[in-house]
Amino acid sequence: MLDDRLAIAHVTPYPWGAGRHEITTYVQRTTAELAARGHQLLIIAPSRSSEAVRETRAALSAARDDPATLLPEPGAPPRVLAVGDALPDLPGSARRAPALPVDVSRTIENLLAILPLDICHVHEPFAPSTSSAALRHSRALNVGTFHAPTERLLSTQVARRVVSLVLGRLDARTASFHATRDLMQRFFAADYRVLAPGADAPLPRAASAGDRVRFGFVDDEERPALRLFLRALRRLDPQLPWEATVVSMRGPSSSTPLRDDLAERVRFATPDELSEAELLASSDVFVAASDGASPAPTLLLRALGAGAVPLASRLAVYEEALGEGELGLLFEPRDIETLAGQLERLVTDATLRERLQAAAGPVRATLTWPRVADDLEEVYARVVARRHPLTGNATIAARLRSRPRIDVDLHMHTDHSHDCATPVEVLLATAREQGLGAIAVTDHNEVSGALEAREKAARFGVKVIVAEEVKTADQGEVIGLFIEQKIPRGLSLAETVTEIKRQGGLVYVPHPFDRMHAVPDYEHLLTIIEQIDAIEVYNPRVAIGSFNEEAQRFAAKYRILAGAGSDSHVAQGLGSVRVRMHDFEGAEEFLESLRTAEITTKPSSLLYVQALKFLETKATPVSARRAVRDRRVRRATRKS
Repeated sequence: MLDDRLAIAHVTPYPWGAGRHEITTYVQRTTAELAARGHQLLIIAPSRSSEAVRETRAALSAARDDPATLLPEPGAPPRVLAVGDALPDLPGSARRAPALPVDVSRTIENLLAILPLDICHVHEPFAPSTSSAALRHSRALNVGTFHAPTERLLSTQVARRVVSLVLGRLDARTASFHATRDLMQRFFAADYRVLAPGADAPLPRAASAGDRVRFGFVDDEERPALRLFLRALRRLDPQLPWEATVVSMRGPSSSTPLRDDLAERVRFATPDELSEAELLASSDVFVAASDGASPAPTLLLRALGAGAVPLASRLAVYEEALGEGELGLLFEPRDIETLAGQLERLVTDATLRERLQAAAGPVRATLTWPRVADDLEEVYARVVARRHPLTGNATIAARLRSRPRIDVDLHMHTDHSHDCATPVEVLLATAREQGLGAIAVTDHNEVSGALEAREKAARFGVKVIVAEEVKTADQGEVIGLFIEQKIPRGLSLAETVTEIKRQGGLVYVPHPFDRMHAVPDYEHLLTIIEQIDAIEVYNPRVAIGSFNEEAQRFAAKYRILAGAGSDSHVAQGLGSVRVRMHDFEGAEEFLESLRTAEITTKPSSLLYVQALKFLETKATPVSARRAVRDRRVRRATRKS
């Protein structure tokens, strides 16, 4: 179990309080267990109750100054926050669902912007849904659970790349079944840990119906499953002793009218008239006949837990739940004849039913919600353990407090970079004119410019951090601060980080989520998360602001120190963003000073500096460039 008590939000795409659903049940049971262990649990869900939505929005408004008031007390029952009406098309539908309503998305964004969460646990985060919106806006560590997604849903994702980017924000992924994991890996490759769901303690078994075998069916699957079941019943010998109960909100299928003799044997009941637990407790055999469009495998687990013998279509997720047929019987999807034959076997062979019931005994002992909560706590503990410590070196911090504050720019280039024409002297002179106390010279795959800048820095009164922006083999760029030797391009991300550390340097990740730069993706960053010393949360050359915002969220969730730099390739861009921090000497003092630093920006035109860069590096002939460079160096040197 976790020693620390966490603030956790579970987000479901299904409406709260509008009937039972597999995921709703999972969220209800797991959050109750986790809350009982002292964690603070929130449930964020759509709702068709306008009153519940109004209450949530009022609570959000009231909590602006003290967001912690949105959380329940440690150990108190979970609090439900209703964020708006559910979509008519939920995950599982073959038809493309409309966009998430703007008011729902905005409420989720506003909630997650202020909620002091450790974990945001999203369920089935496929767009458009409350779960996918939460994943986009979360500032917490993200855990995703995939229950029983269908291949139809996955194969109709028209924006696969966009979905992959959203799912890429997950810090841990779990799947309820191995079959679910395998399907997800095929479409969205990643590491998924299988955590089997639980089942409620069953009701006492109902008294037997004499010599009649009782079939149970819950109309939670796609409608064709019910039609298949009813047609299979029509094929049974009328002399066989059986009866059937179907729990359904919709009643009999109009396309499959019951014969008179079946009408006497098949009873339809609504969930209000007969609960699922009561149905399972009174069933000898439970039938799940999905054709794969919308399976409900946890129904089979609950049937096993209740002592009913499952009979299910041969879907991978159903086979897994039934131990490849060791715990129940199977038939090919849509195969009426085999389904009827298996029903007849179970009616006529009492020994077979008893053997299957006995085989399920060991499985029933594992179908508990406390076991699921144990598994989730283990997942949470692994993710939380990767956060950086909140405090640093108290001795160094005390020493720094007496130092003056200086402005620092942590990302810039000289003409030692292939795409920059700014001489070292011009860079240093401009830094002095901009009032910068220190700069990090981060040339592309080269350290010579930074070394030259450090040699000449005293003449200009600017401190220089020797650094290099290194292009890895295929995992983006990473900056090594406080290094002395050139690191070759083309190494793996891990090898580059190892080399930075070998030199006693600091690992600084630039523009981490800017899809227009060479960047390591989210999963690659997670592989080096413990070695990252600082992350660039603001870069004015990033064309889309949301990329900087994503970097800010990533830094906050993992408690990584935040830095910023102009990424200037022309002198005019220098100092457009500043890190105001206590003056420092060396890497240790720099890191400690960064803990209390403030980042400030000033308006700048990306188009302007990009145009200047083009003119200086591409549009000007080489001979003219040399002449311009010499004039700029002479001018900068005279001023020094």
